[in-house]
Amino acid sequence: MGAPEELVAEATPPEAEAKRAEEAEGEEGEEEEGTQTADGANKKKKNRKKKKKAAGGGGGAASEWSTEIRGIKPWGAFTPASEGAPVQTFPPTVPVADLYPSGEFPRGEEVAYTHKDWNSAAHATTAEEVRERERIFSINYNEIRRAAEVHRQVRKYVQTIARPGILMTELCEKLEDMNRRLVQENGLSAGIAFPTGCSLDWVAAHWTPNAGDKTVLEYDSVCKIDFGTHVGGRIIDCAWTVHFNPQFDALAEAAREATNTGIREAGIDARLCDIGAAVQETMESYEVEINGKTYQVKSVRNLNGHSIGPYRIHAGKSVPIVKGGEATRMEEGELYAIETFGSTGKGYVREDLECSHYMKNFDVGYIPLRLPKAKQLLNTINKNFDTLAFCRRWLDRLGEDKYLLALRNLCEVGIVQPYPPLCDVKGSYVAQYEHTILLRPGCKEILSRGDDF
Repeated sequence: MGAPEELVAEATPPEAEAKRAEEAEGEEGEEEEGTQTADGANKKKKNRKKKKKAAGGGGGAASEWSTEIRGIKPWGAFTPASEGAPVQTFPPTVPVADLYPSGEFPRGEEVAYTHKDWNSAAHATTAEEVRERERIFSINYNEIRRAAEVHRQVRKYVQTIARPGILMTELCEKLEDMNRRLVQENGLSAGIAFPTGCSLDWVAAHWTPNAGDKTVLEYDSVCKIDFGTHVGGRIIDCAWTVHFNPQFDALAEAAREATNTGIREAGIDARLCDIGAAVQETMESYEVEINGKTYQVKSVRNLNGHSIGPYRIHAGKSVPIVKGGEATRMEEGELYAIETFGSTGKGYVREDLECSHYMKNFDVGYIPLRLPKAKQLLNTINKNFDTLAFCRRWLDRLGEDKYLLALRNLCEVGIVQPYPPLCDVKGSYVAQYEHTILLRPGCKEILSRGDDF
């Protein structure tokens, strides 16, 4: 879920695979200097030369859309979690907890610390000491790993249904219903962490359809799908970009690789400003050709990654995606959403359009309310969301009606904070990728990493 800096805060078809291979071969002749990706693999990257993919043609068969970088794929059956365990159906119907009867959930990608401020000597510990330090953390690893596995399974489902012509409301409701089913929604103990962001084109973040919205996902849309899952208040915040027109491939790739750079540079004692500088360098090494015009991809300078706390999506620290940020350091045991936004516009967002996202302020104390409807609505918010973000569709789902005046009152007195859509200039395009990482004593764990991205 985007953190504004200044705004309160089927397998890939053979023909597509062959095309990707040809493109990769063509790029190898131009590549010069090796750099490390987040998973430690040695990936070739041109030395500060602009990257640009050839602009794609028009439409095509659905199979042509099923490429990794376009965020869509007709996934098949899931692999059984363990011998004798229930097998997940497709579409998924079995709650994730039932797939892992031992209570041990899959770990994310575990990566050694290699960032420049990592002092292995200063942090030298035995394996036994590392285990002890992990044991005393307040975070329950299995809770957050369960939430992460739910996220992976839900998004695989979404990647099979996201197609041109689907109503955004239908897409969100199918995603959220699947999320609730797989996480076994149970009040504040487990459920959806925040509204499904499905911001389109120049809208970067914080847009989800309100009731009656007829917006449709189109072939030329660039859609950022950003949703969260939580167990025990431990939040997984993860996002990717869906598009169908190949002319947007380079834009999506820029955001994905910038996020991987941020993950690589993150770690215990890493300075937030250094992460931002590295992210910007990666992001802005890309160009994209759209409708015959070439744009340099820009990092959106007033959007950030962020630390995450229990029942608190933005826990205080911001991870910039441009240079010049604070020299604050990351610390052991912290949870972060590393997210980046690449834009063909100004690279700066402002609040615009009708608001759909809201969240109760985390530290708000008692504030007297005069409107009976406002008191009743606050009770509904406290019972169902507390300090987790919510949207108007969810209030409708709970049976609330004629609540807009009361909701405005809660915002005016400071109990609830509205989060309007964040938009770059109209006509531009913004792409996003995001993962949640945990800074464990012995390694960083990319909790939300999957075989999709």
